[in-house]
Amino acid sequence: MARRRQIYEGKAKILFEGPEPGTIVQYFKDDATAFNAQKKGIITGKGVLNNRISEYLMVRLGEIGIPTHFIRRLNMREQLVREVEIIPLEVVVRNVAAGSMATRLGIAEGTRLPRSIIEYYYKNDALQDPMVSEEHITAFGWAATHDLDDMVQLALRVNDFLTGLLLGVGITLVDFKLEFGRLYENDEMRIVLADEISPDNCRLWDSKTGEKMDKDRFRRDLGKVEEGYQEVARRLGILPEAGIRDVKGPEQMQ
Repeated sequence: MARRRQIYEGKAKILFEGPEPGTIVQYFKDDATAFNAQKKGIITGKGVLNNRISEYLMVRLGEIGIPTHFIRRLNMREQLVREVEIIPLEVVVRNVAAGSMATRLGIAEGTRLPRSIIEYYYKNDALQDPMVSEEHITAFGWAATHDLDDMVQLALRVNDFLTGLLLGVGITLVDFKLEFGRLYENDEMRIVLADEISPDNCRLWDSKTGEKMDKDRFRRDLGKVEEGYQEVARRLGILPEAGIRDVKGPEQMQ
């Protein structure tokens, strides 16, 4: 396998220098973390499944005009993406009360919200990704008002599309986290969807039973974590035909 220079390693992915200028190879790990990395573990095959699920959803979003950093999947664990300047914000879209919102506001988990609610979190592991307001974001220069407008518009479009897509296969999109980046092309900049969309950063419940099919199974020690991820892929029709197979990670350049 070609030797590539490692650029960054996060909790769930490793980024390597891409084969062409302006590209990045995104490698999906099986590592799992929760509660700001206070809980750590391995979910066997998670990287393979997240790579396939994120590829599928990014392609579908691209078909309806949502700009993304995704180019193509390279193999079972890697995909080629455009290099972007990541905006240090997590944009969370909530449709149903769950997780920190339910705890913070004293709302019973599973309560359908009057409308979709968007929250912002500052990406900083040392500070445990604190929730911030638009005032914080613009005052500290993390994003301009027009950038936020673009991000909110894109987030709501993603929510509308994914809610319908997933409902069609019996899954309720409870909430999800998006990240965005600035893509520079021909002296122009545009905001695009970056990172990934997978059970790692979405809450996905069975529409009939309410059974969780996402990383909450790991967070809450519910068991059958791998099966939850596999069920999402199965319903989307993208579970690898040969089952979960591993591939060797990229050889790191020293």
